[in-house]
Amino acid sequence: MILSKRVYMEYRAHISKNEMEIIMTEEQKKAFEALQNFIYRLSEQAGKDKSFAEDLWERISHSQGVLMELAYYHDKGDFWDKHVVAGYHLTDIIVWQVDHFKAYMDRSEDMNRFRQERLLLESLDIMLKMEVDPEPYIRKMRDESGTDFDQRVL
Repeated sequence: MILSKRVYMEYRAHISKNEMEIIMTEEQKKAFEALQNFIYRLSEQAGKDKSFAEDLWERISHSQGVLMELAYYHDKGDFWDKHVVAGYHLTDIIVWQVDHFKAYMDRSEDMNRFRQERLLLESLDIMLKMEVDPEPYIRKMRDESGTDFDQRVL
């Protein structure tokens, strides 16, 4: 069974005394482990350190929407694009990053345009941060176009 279907399966949660216990099947546990390993591999390929991967996975594992986006990408190599944060989908964030990083076209290969893995990880990271506080990112996506001139309509 593909991972996205495993993760799609509803898992039950109950709260007792300010603790949340997630009850998952063995199949779901295997899916989570595979996705965690996927994040670690992508992080290594993107030149990120282990602490970045650990932190990102911890936050992804607590966001059902971003977890579903990751599972779908893992399985299909494409974007599910159903999780919306403040009106933005994952592809909106990726497009903004690509546009934003056009300004760095003359820089070395360590930039996102040369590393698809890094672009994906950074986009997942931004989406997770937007779940907590979307305003700074909404402003950036609206105001930073990646061009040398002001495109905003006054």
